[in-house]
Amino acid sequence: MRVTLLTEGTYPHAHGGVSVWVDQIVQGMPDVEFDIIAVTGSGTEGLAWELPANVRNVTTAPLWGPADDRKPPRGRSLKRFLDAYERFLHAILDPVYTTHFGTELYGFADYARQGLLSSALRSEPALKTLQHVWTRAYLPTAASNPTLHDALHATDLLEHALRPLSVEPPHDGVAHAVSGGLAALPGLIASQQFAVPFLLTEHGIYLRERYLGYRTGPYRWPVKALLLGFYRMLAEESYSRAALVTPGNRYNRRWEERGGTPSDNIRTVYNGVDPDLFPAAGAEPATPTLSWAGRVDPIKDLETLIRAFALVREEMPDARLRMFGGTARGAEGYRDGCIALAAELGLGDSVVFEGRVEDIQDAYAAGNVVMLSSISEGFPFTLIEAMSSGRATVSTDVGGVREAVGETGLVVPPREPAPMARAALELLRDPERRARMGEQARLRVIEQFTLRQNIDGFRGIYTELLGERRWLPNTVVAVDPVAEPVPVPVPAIGPAQEPEVGYGWWEREAR
Repeated sequence: MRVTLLTEGTYPHAHGGVSVWVDQIVQGMPDVEFDIIAVTGSGTEGLAWELPANVRNVTTAPLWGPADDRKPPRGRSLKRFLDAYERFLHAILDPVYTTHFGTELYGFADYARQGLLSSALRSEPALKTLQHVWTRAYLPTAASNPTLHDALHATDLLEHALRPLSVEPPHDGVAHAVSGGLAALPGLIASQQFAVPFLLTEHGIYLRERYLGYRTGPYRWPVKALLLGFYRMLAEESYSRAALVTPGNRYNRRWEERGGTPSDNIRTVYNGVDPDLFPAAGAEPATPTLSWAGRVDPIKDLETLIRAFALVREEMPDARLRMFGGTARGAEGYRDGCIALAAELGLGDSVVFEGRVEDIQDAYAAGNVVMLSSISEGFPFTLIEAMSSGRATVSTDVGGVREAVGETGLVVPPREPAPMARAALELLRDPERRARMGEQARLRVIEQFTLRQNIDGFRGIYTELLGERRWLPNTVVAVDPVAEPVPVPVPAIGPAQEPEVGYGWWEREAR
C-alpha cells in the first residue's frame, strides 16, 4: 500500500497538532509506504521529526524561495496563456462565472512543471490582463479602483500560491492531503492527470482561516478579493474532485457540504490520543493556576486569554497563567506583543511563557484548569490530551471543540475575555467539580477518541480507495450520519466601506 501525504507548513518540518497527527499515521501503519510532498516557506527548513523507515522520501514545494528566472512564453504560446489567465481570473472574481477555474488550473500545472508559470504570471501582458479583468464595471473589485500597485501585490501573492503546481504529483497509490488549500494542489493534479484517488482530510477549515487572516491583512480590498476568490474556488474544486473527504469533526462537515462535497463522500474521523501516554495527571498545583499549551500564533488568540486572566486576577490575586509551546515561524512579533500586553495589564510575573516543554504532559499537570482560547480549530489535540490527563478545561466554541468536550468542560464564545474569565473562576473555586469533570473527560477520550480508532479508520479508507475498482471523483460511497449544524454568529469580513464580494455563504460563515 502506497500513500503520498500532502502537507503545508507542518510535518515533517514543524511541530504542532497536525504534525502530531501525521506522525501518528505514519508510525501507526509501518506496513504502508509513505511519501511526503511538503509545502514549505523557503525550502531550507530542517526536519523537525525523525522519519520512520516507511517514509520513503520527502519532496518540498517552497512558496517563498527564488522564482524561476526562465523567460515567459512568447507568440502563440503566450496568447494561449493569456486567454487561459483571463478565464481563470474571471472565474475567481465573478461569483457567477466559475466553470473555468479547474480547467485552467490544471493547464497551469503544465506551465509550472516546464518552469514557465512564474515568469508568465509576472509578465507585463499578464499584469495588463489582470488590470483589464478586475476593473470591469460589473465586478465588485471595480468599485475600489484597483491600481497598478494592487496588481503587482496580487500577482506576487498568486504566483507564490501556485508554486506547488511545479511539483511532480504522485502517479499511483493514494494522494492524501492533510489540509485544504495549497497542499491539495499536487493531489488535484494527480487525480486529474493520473486518476490517483484524492483523499482530503481537514482538521481546521483552511478557507475560513484565510478569511480570518485577510481581515487584518496589509492589502487593499481588490487584492484581498482576488486571493480570497482563489482560495474559495480552490476549496470548491478540492471538495468536488476528492474521492473522499474526511473531516475531523461535524462542524467541518457543514463547510464541506456547502462547499460542494456530496454528502455520501464525507466520513468523519476524529483525532485520537493514546490514553496510556496521557494518564491522569495527578495532584494539582497548590497555587490556583491556568495552563495553556500549543503553538504561539495569532490564531490561538492569546491576547484574549491574557485579558481574561487579568479579570481572574482581580478576584484571585494569587492566580497564575502558564503558557507552554514554541512560537510559529513569523509569529515572534505576536509573542512579544502578548508579553507587552501582560506587562501593560500589570500582571507581572504571574504570566509566564514557558517555551517548548520536553514532555507535554507536564503542561497539563501544571494547571488546575487547562485553557484553549483559539479563534479557529479543527479537533484540537491539546484539548483531548488535556482531557485524557484528567484535567477540567475551558475552551472557545470553535470547530469541533464542543464535540470533543461534551459535558466534561466549559465552552465559551471566542474573542470575549469576560465569559472566559467567569468560566475559569467557576472551576478554580470548585475543586470537587474540577475533579468530577476531569474524570469524565478521561472516560470520554477512552470511549470515543483513541489513537487506535483513528489509525484503524484511515487504514480502512486507504484499503477502500486502493480496492479493485478505480476510485475516481464522486464514486466513493461513505455514509456519515448528518448532525444538525449549530448556528454561528457572523461578523463582517472587512471594514464596512469595503464592497461586498458577493460570494454569499462563505463570507457569512467566516466569523
